[in-house]
Amino acid sequence: MKRRPTIRSEHALLWLLAVLLLPIPSFAQEKEKEEEAPPERRTVLPAPDRGENEGDGPFERLIIRGVTLIDGTGAPPRGPVDIIIEGDKIASIQGVGTPGVPINEDRRPGDATFELDATGMYVMPGIVDLHAHAGGVPKAPEAEYMYKLWLAHGITTVRGVGLGGFEWTLSEKERSAKNEIVAPHIVNYQRPGSGPDWDGDTNTPEGAREWVRYAAASGVDGLKLGSGRPEIMEALLDEANKLGLGSTAHLGQSGVAQMNAIDAARLGLTGMTHFYGLFESLYDGYDIQPWPVEMNYNDEQMRFGQVARQWKLIHPPGSDEWNALLDEFLELDFYLNPTMTIYSAGRDVMRARNADWHKKHTLPSLQDFYDPSRLDHGSYWYNWTTWDEVAWKKFYQVWMQFLNDYKNRGGKVTVGSDSGYIYQTFGFGTILELELLQEAGFHPLEVIRAATMHGAEEIFQAAGKPIEYGVIRSGLRADLLIVEENPLANMKVLYGTGAVRLNDETGKPERVGGVRYTVKDGIIYDAKQLLRDVEEMVDKQRRERAQKEAEITTSG
Repeated sequence: MKRRPTIRSEHALLWLLAVLLLPIPSFAQEKEKEEEAPPERRTVLPAPDRGENEGDGPFERLIIRGVTLIDGTGAPPRGPVDIIIEGDKIASIQGVGTPGVPINEDRRPGDATFELDATGMYVMPGIVDLHAHAGGVPKAPEAEYMYKLWLAHGITTVRGVGLGGFEWTLSEKERSAKNEIVAPHIVNYQRPGSGPDWDGDTNTPEGAREWVRYAAASGVDGLKLGSGRPEIMEALLDEANKLGLGSTAHLGQSGVAQMNAIDAARLGLTGMTHFYGLFESLYDGYDIQPWPVEMNYNDEQMRFGQVARQWKLIHPPGSDEWNALLDEFLELDFYLNPTMTIYSAGRDVMRARNADWHKKHTLPSLQDFYDPSRLDHGSYWYNWTTWDEVAWKKFYQVWMQFLNDYKNRGGKVTVGSDSGYIYQTFGFGTILELELLQEAGFHPLEVIRAATMHGAEEIFQAAGKPIEYGVIRSGLRADLLIVEENPLANMKVLYGTGAVRLNDETGKPERVGGVRYTVKDGIIYDAKQLLRDVEEMVDKQRRERAQKEAEITTSG
């Protein structure tokens, strides 16, 4: 049976009365608090207020001229079209000609208060990234860095799981919704037990339900769960579905033996993120993974190295058990948010370590975090071998086949990145996820649908509401990306660094592409300028480090 979640009920009203009286800290207050806190207790700094020269609009009547439209539904491209945006909503889309024939100016809509000439460019919905974190100290201490990288790649909505702390995320979500900051829209998922005013116990079913009511009243949009005890998971998910809250889960190895993906789906989980719990739902001859006797979960190379060995422990693709799992997920309207990008370095760590964007767009502090360390999460390259990479390549082959089979049955696969770990830099990691879906067998139009419409549908499903963005059509939010090259021909043109192409006229390679404009709420952002802003942040940190090193050398 498909779940039919109800809208938010009156269960949350008592919490709401209390929560509404809580002050939301300003950017200045947050900055002062962060600067005064000791380094080990600092969190990511909120974004500064949007500057006068950051973004144009919204406009009374914006017309984007001459684009080829990829609408996000899976429909083929069409164009040229003019797109009329009034305020923060798409008002209409008007065909203005036929390819190869000059546009008849008499057919074009008029009365624009602002025009954007995008003749020959491609437009698609803004990307919805369903697995986002906002860095942190020391790796990426300022939210502005993440936000601008996301927007520069056409990412107009991120689902934080969680993005940051409880109050911090509520504040940043509100500031972004009001366009007080340069940032994507924020969907706020939180872990059970979080919240400054929560002093209950989520280790009992009633306590778990009470926290869900508290979270709903506080303005949280959904739950980020682990692989909890069955009775706790049941209570959390049942209460969340009653209140119209979404849910996703990282069904980690520490609890997956008692809560795998199909277990959680049957309890009402909206969708899973990563792969944890998926392979465990298909074991052949095992009920738990046959770990080596020396296994220690806290040794991250062992943890991430061993998980890939599951590829040969399951019922094979096409088997009755494989098909039965696909069919049950489909019946439950279960979403798969694979985040293949975040584990892809395991297949070829040398490629990930030397990606094109690190030089200009990865903060030195973030690069330090990526480098092998037993202290930093996801930096588990203590002695990464060819054996490990071969295991991950085999794992991806099976994983990708499951995702493609699910999509081919009508199941919904969405896009998430989890960037900020394992050599995946914000924004760039999301585009890599699109490439990986294409590698899995998705047509580029299916990839874009996963990154836009299906992502929006996962967000709105729990509340039982129609999508408000994720497709380019009249009445929906004006969240778009515009790129000069055809992303269906080459997804690489969506990277901020573009794609390398040989110019046959000059005989020299050149970079083409990169998102040209990102439109959020009808506000036009120059994506290239956003990248330049990021480059300056990276350069600034390098200069500050060089100065400190020089001072140490001089004093020594």
